[in-house]
Amino acid sequence: MATITTKDGIEIFYKDWGRGQPIVFSHGWPLSADDWDPQLLFFLSKGFRVIAHDRRGHGRSSQTADGHDMDHYADDLAALTTHLDLKDAVHIGHSTGGGEVVHYLARHGESRAAKAVLISAVPPLMVKTAANPGGLPKDVFDGLQAQLAANRAQFYRDLPAGPFYGFNRPGVAAQEGVIQNWWRQGMMGGAKAHYDGIVAFSQTDFTDDLKKLTLPVLVQHSEDDQIVPYADSGPLSAKLLKNGTLKTYKDFPHGMITTQAETINADILAFITG
Repeated sequence: MATITTKDGIEIFYKDWGRGQPIVFSHGWPLSADDWDPQLLFFLSKGFRVIAHDRRGHGRSSQTADGHDMDHYADDLAALTTHLDLKDAVHIGHSTGGGEVVHYLARHGESRAAKAVLISAVPPLMVKTAANPGGLPKDVFDGLQAQLAANRAQFYRDLPAGPFYGFNRPGVAAQEGVIQNWWRQGMMGGAKAHYDGIVAFSQTDFTDDLKKLTLPVLVQHSEDDQIVPYADSGPLSAKLLKNGTLKTYKDFPHGMITTQAETINADILAFITG
């Protein structure tokens, strides 16, 4: 397996396929690089170099007890891009990975990057605060941590079978393989990383990070996202970005990179090549 070792001794697993302009994918909580399979295969076939890593504590990377915060996530991504000496890279992040991408670019600069894509992403801020009245109450995220601690295996079955992919919507047929693949990826990772990661994705305020970015950024979000509600995420991020473009979908789920991969991939390709 291809891995790098970070400054604090954590092994980060990554895939690196093909040649051409690099596209770097940052996955959502609590998954792994495998969640990008539809994108990796598609963009590889279009002549791009595709790279995806397992976040620390997730997938095949070290199950450390520490460092499950956006600073470490961003620094790990920077270590990977430096190790691979990437230039003119397109960074694509889904959900928590969108926060990772934004924080990486703001914290480490845009010199190695060309464009970015945020898909169903957590910025600017998920939790409700005085400055973010449209956010979700902290009790929601406390509840996620409680379910994880009580029975992670069942929690990781219920989430993809319901709101993550919109399989709880009338007329939407559940896809058993998709549900089981989500469960598989989640259970590969460490419970401590996933527990702490809920705080990282819900309580990190990316407002200043978004304001710093100058490169072109595509923001893709669905109005029917049941995990990262639309009104307090995608449109707000697009407004904060200096060079942001918002692409809104009406009834796609949070996990649209899997269930609506054909549409999402085509829109990303048009953005990269446009």
